[in-house]
Amino acid sequence: MIILETGDYFKMTTQHDHSIFSGELAKHLEDNLFIDAEYKDAVILAIREHDRAWIRLDQMPIWNDQRNIPFSFMDYPLFPKISMYSKGIDEVEEMNQYSALLCSIHYTSFGHIRKSKHKDCVDYMKNEFTRQKKLKSNLHNPNEEMIKKHFKLLQLFDELSLYVCLNEEGTSKSHEHPWYVEGFETLIDGQRYYAEWKSRAEIKIEPFPFTDEFDITFKTKYISKDLREKIGINSAYIDTSYTLNNFKIVR
Repeated sequence: MIILETGDYFKMTTQHDHSIFSGELAKHLEDNLFIDAEYKDAVILAIREHDRAWIRLDQMPIWNDQRNIPFSFMDYPLFPKISMYSKGIDEVEEMNQYSALLCSIHYTSFGHIRKSKHKDCVDYMKNEFTRQKKLKSNLHNPNEEMIKKHFKLLQLFDELSLYVCLNEEGTSKSHEHPWYVEGFETLIDGQRYYAEWKSRAEIKIEPFPFTDEFDITFKTKYISKDLREKIGINSAYIDTSYTLNNFKIVR
């Protein structure tokens, strides 16, 4: 779950809704950034499905007593996640092997797992590296530089979607989530990208990587803190309807 706390509510976006949104954004990307048209659909699928692992985890939000906020993807207990990471990649592999390769690379890029000496983490990394080798072989060993660039696209659109999840609509640049004030971490061909709310319904992306400006819908929930205190976070989440926010991505 992706959590933004404000004065009266928690903005709660499931990881899968966030990744679906990132995939919808990627559909508008200029074709040349996909490098090879043969892989375009598989790259968009990887971006759209990269957080399938969270579908089951997000079905029941859990309260973090220490922080007095729902658990988010940043502090959710590690070992339940690892099991779901593998299952999510399994499901993507059933859809498309190249998409699964990109998702596996994504889920083995997390430093806290890569550096861990815990057996569960070590086994997870070993199994995913084995999967990656197998998938590359099945795919007749695609160009490594192309794979790296496609992985970077996945990371960039992950960040673009998180930008929407972790900021209030229309927030000023100086009050954005600190991850994004100076642009996105992921560089594409050495280029850094920036986002900025021009209004509550317009987001400017610079430089503009899309074919044209477009409208898009973002799905989330705003959970009242008062309701959470009365009936608990899980019941409050279930009883709260989704909000569909309509945005325009502009130059």
